Amino acid sequence: MNILKHFFLAFAVTSLVVAPTPKAETIHATGDLGLVVERASGSLLLIDQSERAALARIEGLGDLSHASLVYSPDQRFAYVFGRDGGLTKVDITTRKIVGRIVQSGNAIGGAISDDGRLVAVSNYEPGGVRIFDADTLELVADIPTGSKTIGLVDAPGRKFVFSLWDDGATWIADLSSRDPIVTRIEDIGTNPYDALITDDGRLYITGLFGEDGLTAIDMWDPEPRPIRVLPEYGRGQKDLPVYKMPHLEGWARAGREFVLPAVGHHQVLWIDAQTLSETGRTDTYGQPVFAMARPDGRQVWVNFAHPLNDTIQVIDTVGKNVVHEFKPGKAVLHMEFTPRGHEVWVSVRDAGKVIIYDTRTFEKRGEIDAESPSGIFFTSRAHKMGL
Repeated sequence: MNILKHFFLAFAVTSLVVAPTPKAETIHATGDLGLVVERASGSLLLIDQSERAALARIEGLGDLSHASLVYSPDQRFAYVFGRDGGLTKVDITTRKIVGRIVQSGNAIGGAISDDGRLVAVSNYEPGGVRIFDADTLELVADIPTGSKTIGLVDAPGRKFVFSLWDDGATWIADLSSRDPIVTRIEDIGTNPYDALITDDGRLYITGLFGEDGLTAIDMWDPEPRPIRVLPEYGRGQKDLPVYKMPHLEGWARAGREFVLPAVGHHQVLWIDAQTLSETGRTDTYGQPVFAMARPDGRQVWVNFAHPLNDTIQVIDTVGKNVVHEFKPGKAVLHMEFTPRGHEVWVSVRDAGKVIIYDTRTFEKRGEIDAESPSGIFFTSRAHKMGL
């Protein structure tokens, strides 16, 4: 019996070793993923950070010529805001569109509430902000403004903040109860063009196109009012033609300072985050579009408007000086840092590439083919306010 027992045990072990192993299914965790907007083809490219690779193309999203997107808190769904007024919900785990509506004639971005249950869209035509259920995309609230709306961001307490291009005002919409409660703040300045909110939700800062300076609003103030920032900036200087409006949502915070792109000037501005007073200016290669801080705040990466949009400059935030300059190719439209900042991904539209660089050595780490790429959005944005 002992001989037979050893024989059967040996046979079982041998059988276990030689039996074919089923092929494991590749799993891509959402925290490692991102989406690239392919503006010319109305599609999204699903990308993997660790693999530095494209995983899938998702098509049928309409006009993405000025598109942006936000993520649900679980990083599963992306809400894409198209220029044609389209609001598209994409499941990045199944790589499919799961909902789409055309909610206006011309839209300019959006935001998701802090609880992830509401999605708001900022409209040029017919103006105003429309708010939808994040699950069903059913209309929850319609807030007409009689003006083009810009600078829409989320704020704590199920609030959305946005500004009016035509009327020079900022509105705060509180959606914490059944009906929205709107606070209107007048006289913020002429033609606000974009805005940002600080990562603690306290300061909402609006750039002004029609006059010099910026305007801040303290969201912690029981009666928020306009606070003028750099009101004399640019006076007595000849403005250059503005080829592309800078984006404040790509703002940089480096330690105790903000770094903002100047309108109509080849400069970035340094502002004390506490006093909102100017602390310096850095001359740049061209008119900045994005001035974006590496996550540790030690560098600011800047790209530029046409016709100088083939170049990126890297600014050291201690010395406020340019420490590196390189030319990835024509039409550098956007940059996105990996969550801890070891790499930056750069969209180069005319080359049809997303190019990946090491942020410390500046060496090229890889590239991905894409169809006229513009915005790059990693899922880590799901956990950041105002993005």
